[in-house]
Amino acid sequence: MGKKTIGMLSSYPGLTQGDWMWNQTPHHFGVWGNVQLLSQAEQPDFLLLYNFHDFKPAPPKGWLQRLQKPLELSPEAAKTKFRNVPKEQIVSLVREPPFAEKLNQRTADYEHSKTYCGYVSGPDDLAPVPDYMPAIWYVNQSFQQLDQGSVPEKVRPCSWVTSGIDRTHNHRQRLAFLKLLQDNHLNFDLYGRNLPIGSNSFGSVANKSHALAPYYYNLAIENYADNGWYVSEKLWDALLSWCLPIYYGGSAADKLLPPGSFLKLPSLDEQGLQYIQEVTATPDAWYAAKEAIAEARQIILHKLNLVNWLSDFVGKSEH
Repeated sequence: MGKKTIGMLSSYPGLTQGDWMWNQTPHHFGVWGNVQLLSQAEQPDFLLLYNFHDFKPAPPKGWLQRLQKPLELSPEAAKTKFRNVPKEQIVSLVREPPFAEKLNQRTADYEHSKTYCGYVSGPDDLAPVPDYMPAIWYVNQSFQQLDQGSVPEKVRPCSWVTSGIDRTHNHRQRLAFLKLLQDNHLNFDLYGRNLPIGSNSFGSVANKSHALAPYYYNLAIENYADNGWYVSEKLWDALLSWCLPIYYGGSAADKLLPPGSFLKLPSLDEQGLQYIQEVTATPDAWYAAKEAIAEARQIILHKLNLVNWLSDFVGKSEH
């Protein structure tokens, strides 16, 4: 039996690469086990809706028409949009946190997904199938380099890769913590886009490895830490770069990774500042965690990997 092709649609702007996720497989052309990722395939066997919520037709241009309730997709338009893939072979995976400010929209998105998708999952209890998000990563290295490469040279104590987004209470809490760390002259390097003026940032990076690999520790601070499902690439990127993450998030990571592979930041306040100061003063905690980091990296690469998840899903659907 040949490999099943998996196409992809996303509401993330600009995510249209034909080689999407190929760096997360050890083989050429997005092959993993029984599947091949061909995100732009015109008639794939399976279709992944990756944080997709554009289920309604594009709004009409006239102001009067825009005041009217948007129409649902017609059956013909849905078949075209979803590339003639049967409903039971369309998978929706939601990736964004369930921010309190957006719960009504999230509930509506799940209801729309159920109309067109046979499997709908997200990292919250509102989802038809609550579950952890399969792992993706943004360190610009091949699977083979991550799986078999040596530990990079560590020359600096700590980094933090974040952004200046302030749309929700959670975002603003994170930015307040950033100000607290910098007001207290914590020794760390900051990277990211749209950060506040005066934050002494190195700016955004094209290759996230540059902001992680040379560091013993990384501040991996989630935008959301209030349930037992949500954990994001912030943790995977740090571990795959051989950092010891100082992690602020929910309990999901505790269930997915081995003990000792990351440190739990207690809070985003003075207590958290003191904790980071004590840990990053020496590389001792990194050396103590080195074996646990190595184990966690293998779990991320081979088990939590989104492409492995898709292969398992296709395998189960064929039985």
